[in-house]
Amino acid sequence: MKLLTTIVLAFMATLPVDWKLNFTEAKAQADADHKMILLNFSGSDWCGPCIKLKKEVFESAVFEQYASENLVLVRADFPRQKKNQLDKVQIEKNEALAEKYNPKGLFPLTVLIDSKGNIVKEWEGFQPSTETFITDLRSHSVTKK
Repeated sequence: MKLLTTIVLAFMATLPVDWKLNFTEAKAQADADHKMILLNFSGSDWCGPCIKLKKEVFESAVFEQYASENLVLVRADFPRQKKNQLDKVQIEKNEALAEKYNPKGLFPLTVLIDSKGNIVKEWEGFQPSTETFITDLRSHSVTKK
């Protein structure tokens, strides 16, 4: 039984964190789990710094471990290539999020939000150090209850 548990835990540790697309669901989860929301505005197929941030920071094991324990992740993507276009409903949701949390249209923009929807901290552009980014997140996050 210990071996099975170890295998399951090892497999779970290799799964990428879940980036949500629905902000309303993310707020409900953040409130229930006493977590903060990290909202990332990205241009996944045209914004070089966005692609680099996703690959080097958000997909790093260190970030994924921290995020799984402390954050509810939401991505608002604004792809430009026709083959990557989102459905109309998702486009409308992302545009509504941009209106509220990214009115200047910055890419990438990462926003730390409390479970009530209030902005706690913003980061513009690529974050070159995952460890520094996590330290900054910790310093602005509320303590889990």
